[in-house]
Amino acid sequence: MKSGAARPGTLAFSPNFLNESSRIMTAQAAIFDLIPDHARHLFFELNSAVDPRDALQALAIACDGRSAVLGIGQSVIQALGGEIAGLRAFPLLPDAQPAIPVTQQALWLWLRGDEPGDLLLHGHALQALIAPAFKLTQAVVSFRHQDCRDLTGYEDGTENPKDEAAIEAALAQGLGAGIDGSSFAAVQQWLHDFPVFDAMSRREQNNCFGRDQESNEELDDAPKSAHVKRTAQEDFEPEAFVVRRSMPWVEGADAGLVFLAFGKSFDAFEAQLRRMTGHDDGITDALFRFTRPLTGGYYWCPPVVDGVIDLTALG
Repeated sequence: MKSGAARPGTLAFSPNFLNESSRIMTAQAAIFDLIPDHARHLFFELNSAVDPRDALQALAIACDGRSAVLGIGQSVIQALGGEIAGLRAFPLLPDAQPAIPVTQQALWLWLRGDEPGDLLLHGHALQALIAPAFKLTQAVVSFRHQDCRDLTGYEDGTENPKDEAAIEAALAQGLGAGIDGSSFAAVQQWLHDFPVFDAMSRREQNNCFGRDQESNEELDDAPKSAHVKRTAQEDFEPEAFVVRRSMPWVEGADAGLVFLAFGKSFDAFEAQLRRMTGHDDGITDALFRFTRPLTGGYYWCPPVVDGVIDLTALG
């Protein structure tokens, strides 16, 4: 781990900074909170025949930004006749190797807690609250594994920034009331091929990530295709820092990672994705040897004012 990076399962702030900074109080708190024991990702499509305003207002009250995070897709903003600077749909990358799916939805809810049954019931209540304006299209159950490790055994989010750098990376600032303190979330569900991964030697596995699984130390001799080489956030121009909050998922015999990154815009995530898929230099990320994304969506997470999610930017 590089100096200044936060352990992925810990708060992204040192205690003194947390006490002294007021800007993070305008963000949905889960962006910087501990990774929860359990989570549930809910994705909704918009019913074009129903005005979504009442449903959104209800969600603004029901979602506290900590146990329930609200993310709004571009189609909802367009249906309201508004615009959020920087909000767009998940990109189509026709030259990506391998192909990167686009499954953009209108709404995303990230439910967090200690007990999966409670999250299921919480999701049912929110689903009923916003019907018929929004219809559930997908639910993904995720969980914390060991000390915030992927199911491959490798730590996720090692390079997360902390303190001032975390705020700079994750929150929109200087854009005015209703936007400042908001964040842009990229969400992807990745499916792991465990027979392929398990057939690799430990050296091959380490070279895919560019880290030693046990110590989490970067490998000095990691190949150019290693994930840490492809996504070294400080190597981009401008630097491409995000705050990651990814968690594993399991459904039947299938399993993988729900990748979740928060940024002040989508630019940093997109720069990393393009490099992973070979757009910069023709080298694809070695992670694709055993895993691939199934979904991809972009969502705007409004700020919080006086404990309530602020939708004033939507008019």
